[in-house]
Amino acid sequence: MNIPALITGSIVIIVFSWFYSVKGKRYHGIPRLFAFESILILVLLNITHWFSTPFSWNQIISLILLALSAWVGIAGYVTLYRKGKAEGDFENTTVLVRSGVYGIIRHPLYLSLLLIGTSIMMIKLTLPSIIAGLVNLIALGVTAYIEEKEMVEKFGQQYNDYMKETKMFIPFIL
Repeated sequence: MNIPALITGSIVIIVFSWFYSVKGKRYHGIPRLFAFESILILVLLNITHWFSTPFSWNQIISLILLALSAWVGIAGYVTLYRKGKAEGDFENTTVLVRSGVYGIIRHPLYLSLLLIGTSIMMIKLTLPSIIAGLVNLIALGVTAYIEEKEMVEKFGQQYNDYMKETKMFIPFIL
């Protein structure tokens, strides 16, 4: 593993998490830091294997998940940016967004990160990759759970109603 890249990437992730979440008292940024860190580790573990066997089953699944991740992430970001009426950074919305992809799942951006992590993990399934993938899954679940408490505090009953109408990550299932 490329240790200088790991150290540099980790510093960037810590600074990002501090300025965009923790400093603003949005504590879901703490477990999200572990999700970003696990994705960085997955990239560093698997970068040399990317496209080494382009038509293998795991590489095909990886590309499908990566494309799905991009679609969900872009759709979530654009909708949140356009409809959330953020104060400051895009994450600090003043309006509960319930349209677009947010009409069927509450956390499309976290789903996107989960799909990215799983996609990279699938490139070469090794024990370290699977462990980093599981850390990503757990960290994003905890992140969403903490953020939902913050959103109930911010939006009250409106967010409680939203939680009853939509699923957290997978439409109609989870």
